Amino acid sequence: MTPLPSLNVLGGPLKPCSTEPMTGYFRNGRCDTCAEDGGCHTVCVEVTEDFLAASRATGNDLSTPRPEYGFPGLRPGDRWCVCAARWLEAVALGSPAPVVLAATHQRTLQIVPMELLQAHATA
Repeated sequence: MTPLPSLNVLGGPLKPCSTEPMTGYFRNGRCDTCAEDGGCHTVCVEVTEDFLAASRATGNDLSTPRPEYGFPGLRPGDRWCVCAARWLEAVALGSPAPVVLAATHQRTLQIVPMELLQAHATA
């Protein structure tokens, strides 16, 4: 697996998303991606209770710990690299998590328009 260039949606270097908990397709704390990342885990978000509930309701439970996968479960305020299509799904449900643009990989723009990311951006 060869990572794609680490650039964010703003055109600059991809910033870290989270190391507590450790996130990313490569579990390196960044929303890096590669051709094999079919889920496009490229959107760095700060999860909210509404986002976690919407994700759970659509079959993507991000709050329950899964120790067998080294997954601690997320709590509101945690940052996490989520799938671009799952984030769009949360937008449609009215529960998108705020996006950290500098930590969101440019590959996201193949799925999500920049204007939509900017409308839900956080620091």
